Amino acid sequence: MRNKKRSEGKKRTLIQDRRKQFIPLYIMLIPGIVYLIINNYLPMMGLVIAFKKVNYQVGIWNSPWAGFDNFKYLFKTGDAFIMTRNTILYNLVFIVFGNAFAIFCAIAMDTIKNKFFKRSSQIIILIPYLLSSVIVSYIVFAFLSPSSGFINHTVFGLLHIDPVNWYGDPKPWPVILVIVHLWMSFGYQSILYYSTLIGIDKTLYEATVVDGGGTWHQIRYVTLPCLKRTVIILMLLAVGRIFFSDFGLFYQVPMHSGLLYSTTQTIDTYVYRALLELNDIGRSSAAGFLQSLLGFICVVTANKIVSKVDSESALF
Repeated sequence: MRNKKRSEGKKRTLIQDRRKQFIPLYIMLIPGIVYLIINNYLPMMGLVIAFKKVNYQVGIWNSPWAGFDNFKYLFKTGDAFIMTRNTILYNLVFIVFGNAFAIFCAIAMDTIKNKFFKRSSQIIILIPYLLSSVIVSYIVFAFLSPSSGFINHTVFGLLHIDPVNWYGDPKPWPVILVIVHLWMSFGYQSILYYSTLIGIDKTLYEATVVDGGGTWHQIRYVTLPCLKRTVIILMLLAVGRIFFSDFGLFYQVPMHSGLLYSTTQTIDTYVYRALLELNDIGRSSAAGFLQSLLGFICVVTANKIVSKVDSESALF
């Protein structure tokens, strides 16, 4: 009995000592928890707006309930199919080409031996990601301006090709938007993949060389397998936002031209224009809530598929 009591006493002291060791970590965790509560959880009370017909005279809480009427306008409009199609297809293209291009750039940076060139290239490719969408829109306008743009005025002038009204023709804009998005985002994604690459054990590459493998074999049998988990995690996070779109890219870059709505209008830009015209925050809140709900379903579904194929690569 005495031995049992002594052993139990030792376990308690060990547990207390361990808890004391983690106290500094808990203190460091407090600012992050406070930020999440203020920035992520408290605003969730605003979801009630999506189910109300807001009357500013009586306030949000006293406004009458609208049920699901705020959700109906997204499906009743004639643009419902166009904006949903554009949002999903653009995001799918961004996920596939964005990750492929970012992986290619990360591998290229990892193979660079010159430290100065490697560091300077990391800074250069990050600059577009840090630019405001308004600045990017004017950079694109400098290239595509119908009267004085670089392409119409210089390139087409040298080739004796008639100028193109880029902001009046919706056909080339899917390609333009994809190129602009890749230019803006590939730097940040490349750095994420590069941070994984520098953690790979270099002896694996040496073993591949000893076995007679070249650069392609090192990439195929060492680099890509080690990047698999990072690729899956980033793609799952991207799938969660497949019903959201980069507002600046689809609104600012096309200069909100009405002639381009067939290829540039997404759910976010439609809701913004509807909010400006109708000033109905209930409908805009309903659209945001629906986007989040559909994104959550996509993440859970994609994660379930990943867990069946490779359970270690799943998020949860």
